[in-house]
This record gives sequence, C-alpha cells and structure tokens, in this order.
Amino acid sequence: MTRGQIRREAVSDQVFAVVRDRILGGVLPPGSALTAERELAAEFGVNRHAVREAVKRLQQARLVEVSHGGRTLVLDWRHTAGLELAVGIVAAGDPSASADLTRDALEMRACIGADAARLCALRCSDVAAAAILEAAGRYLTAGPDLADLAAADIAWWRLIVEGSGNLAYLLSFNSLVGGALPVAAVPDDLRAAELLDVEAHVRLAAHIAAREAAVAERLARELLARSIPLASRKANR
Repeated sequence: MTRGQIRREAVSDQVFAVVRDRILGGVLPPGSALTAERELAAEFGVNRHAVREAVKRLQQARLVEVSHGGRTLVLDWRHTAGLELAVGIVAAGDPSASADLTRDALEMRACIGADAARLCALRCSDVAAAAILEAAGRYLTAGPDLADLAAADIAWWRLIVEGSGNLAYLLSFNSLVGGALPVAAVPDDLRAAELLDVEAHVRLAAHIAAREAAVAERLARELLARSIPLASRKANR
C-alpha cells in the first residue's frame, strides 16, 4: 500500500493493517525492530499519533512487544497471537488472506463440533438432550430450501455446543456463525452435502440422547467435514 492509498478517515487502522501484513508476510521477521514511528509517519503521510495508535493495536494483538529500552520488537505471531488476529484479517477484507482462512475456519468448525457432540453426550441434561432431539425433528421439515436448512442447522448446533458445557467452544461457535470468521460467508450451496443429509442430523441427535459419546463424535466429524473439500477447492481457484 502506498502513501496515497491511506484513507484519512481511518489512518491508524490503515497503518495497523499494513504493518500487520508486513509482520505476517515475514517482511518484518520475529526479533527485528519495528520501523520507527517517525519513519512510518513519513512513509504514509500521517501524524505520529496515528502511528502510535496503530502500534498500540499491534501490541494488543501480540504482534509486537515494547521493550523497557523503548524499542519495539516484532514477535513470532505463530507463538503469541490469538484468534482475534483471524477476526482482524477478515475485517480488513483481504480476499487473498480470507480464502485460506475460510478453509482453516471450516476445519476448526469440524474439530470443535465433533468434540462438542462428544461432550454433549457425556454432560448434557435430559432436558437438553430432549431439546436436541426435538430440534432434529424440526430439521426434518426445514428443507429443501438451503437457507432454511442453514438456519435450522445453526439453531440445532447451538443446542449441542451449549450442551457440551464448554464456554470456549460456545464463544468460538458465536464467532464462526456470527460473521466474525469467514465460515458465515460460505454460500449454502457449497455446504449442500452437509445440510441436505437430514438423516445424519437425526442420527447424531439420537446418539447424543443415548449418551453414545464416541459414535456421536465420529458422526459429527464426518458430517461437518463434508463442507471442507468444497470450500478448499473454491479457495484455490
């Protein structure tokens, strides 16, 4: 990004995004000193306050560390950054970064969903198990429209994740379906094989209600993994 591309209405956001991408791309490798504030201000034609705000966000994202001597060092983001970095990449609207991230998020979704199903079978109350069975019954009548199936699918999975009793899974689920991560933007037709398998949804609900944790985990992983290859092929076009 050149100086002329920095938008005045969000200069600190723009500086943050550029420097973040330089760190992620290895232009600024781990252990190196971050470009000085005055140099960044001159490069982008912004004041140093905007640069300081950008550096503060980099620090909050655990991409850099401000040492006691005043130097700002680049961290190894693969060891320090959290899921909020992925959310930030999506918010920046970089299609090249978001394509692979969609695949990665779908893989994470399959892992979380499979283990949530296992934990739900082990932990959920009888009332919660009955609600999951009832929601699976409603799923039978939701189709064949894919948008209706997708909405019913989210409501059903929410019951399973809540039944797992794992708060970290629930917060991740909220990010996955709420648009913070790119799974929510995957077109329904790319998930048709998963959404249209009504019988698998019903069987999974029955295994959870029967407390068959291992079978529930395996079936949930198989069901959710159906969307991954399609999304990967689209991302690699």
